Amino acid sequence: MADIEVDVLIVGGGPVGLAASIECSRHGLTSLLVERHAGTSIFPKARLVSTRTMELVRAWGLAEEVERVGLPREDSLAVGVGSSLTAADFHREVAPIVEDAPHSPTYTYICAQDKFEVVLREEAERLPGADVRFATTLTSLGQDESGVDAVIESVSGRATVRARYAIAADGGRGTVRDRLGIGVEGPPPLGHMISIMFDADLVPLLADRMCALYFIRSAIPCAVEAVDNRRRWIIQTGYDPEEGGSEADFTPEFCVRVVREAVGVPDLDVELVGVMPWLQQAVTATRFRSGRVFLVGDSAHVSTPQGGFGMNCGIQDAHNLVWKLAAVLSGAAGEALLDTYDAERHPIGERTVGESLANAFITFRMMEGKLSMKEAIAQQAGRRACEGLVLGFHYDSAAVVPDGTDAPSPDDPYRTYVPTARPGHRAPHVPLTRSAETLSTLDLIGPGFTLLTPAGSGWTQAAKEVGSLTGAAIAAIEVSADGATALVSPTWASIYGVGAAGAVLVRPDGHVAWRTTAPASTDALSAVVDTVLARA
Repeated sequence: MADIEVDVLIVGGGPVGLAASIECSRHGLTSLLVERHAGTSIFPKARLVSTRTMELVRAWGLAEEVERVGLPREDSLAVGVGSSLTAADFHREVAPIVEDAPHSPTYTYICAQDKFEVVLREEAERLPGADVRFATTLTSLGQDESGVDAVIESVSGRATVRARYAIAADGGRGTVRDRLGIGVEGPPPLGHMISIMFDADLVPLLADRMCALYFIRSAIPCAVEAVDNRRRWIIQTGYDPEEGGSEADFTPEFCVRVVREAVGVPDLDVELVGVMPWLQQAVTATRFRSGRVFLVGDSAHVSTPQGGFGMNCGIQDAHNLVWKLAAVLSGAAGEALLDTYDAERHPIGERTVGESLANAFITFRMMEGKLSMKEAIAQQAGRRACEGLVLGFHYDSAAVVPDGTDAPSPDDPYRTYVPTARPGHRAPHVPLTRSAETLSTLDLIGPGFTLLTPAGSGWTQAAKEVGSLTGAAIAAIEVSADGATALVSPTWASIYGVGAAGAVLVRPDGHVAWRTTAPASTDALSAVVDTVLARA
């Protein structure tokens, strides 16, 4: 018998692994998370928390804390370009939040990873069923038809682990993907990068130039990122080994010079905090699953930092996967449901990596001087707004029942999000009122299935009957076009496309599984649940 037995072993304690732990607890699963580092990240690597991720953070009850430790939203939306931060040619532009605001009860936010991980770790450790262990290394991993065996080591000694499934969230340079023999596809590395974190009082210099991201076109091209927009900042630059460059070039003296040139103040008082080398890549694993082990986050796909997609795409991986593991482990779903993880997330991972690569090419052209300052700032600000990508993606798999309608086809699917409750898409945000309370349709979605239907349609009773027959948790919620105490929205039925008597079945990950305009039918709903949950 193993020393530790859990439902899910999670390898990696970054934001994606911690999100997986939180989701396991929300779905009633036991989990063990192991992370080889002694603590959460000390480097603010990822900073952008997308609108969709902020929606999950909101559902976890952590939005207020994340916004407390992040940047003010008005600063999160601005991008600057210049030959230095203080140069006369500096241009600043703000992404248009007004256009995106109606699509969600929240919006994208800048919260540096070193702060974000602390919030997630505290929540993961607080929740029942979770065992979170830092300074713990995975030394062995194997699997058979019924589970996964692992060996972990820490200062406390060696322990054996038996889990029903494993989630690899150990990053692009982790070991699990290689142990499974899974390769990656994509171009060769785009660049050898260096991140320089420093402390300096830049606020007096940036009174009317405050941004989340600054691109500097100088003798040493670089990007400057705000960590707290007070004293903590990061510069990202690179070197070319083919031209004799190396990590060793970035001595403390040279790093201070890079900072001073980027700021445009030759005698700036600078304190170096840390220097981190990394490889800029854009690759996707050939598959996201091997037996009972699933890849999420950078283990599955590595994006360029341009756009801030990597961490967010990984958190969506975990959100997609864990409810399926819980459904299978509870006996409510068939094993074939787990096949839909790769079917759904692999195309999204590939598209996300591709869009990050497109952003990188724009940055390269800008840094090489192939775009004017005006063109550069317009393109950079335009690509910062990406609701079409982060909210408009949809799934086509056996866990979705099509209704014969076509997906929206906006002219700019990266930038433009078109709300739709078409099966496979994220259930759209629609404001609702209940007495004096205002909430979102997204607030109605819990860890089980949610059936949304017009008041008096009869689908609520059908959901109760199907839930008792199948063992699937289905929360049936009626929305009224008017009323004093019920959930009220005069536009909900038309936006969701259910007519006066139909219904929408929303999966635990917030994506629509099925939609109908037909009258209530227990048989129809039962057949849908059997299909979505791969019940033979």
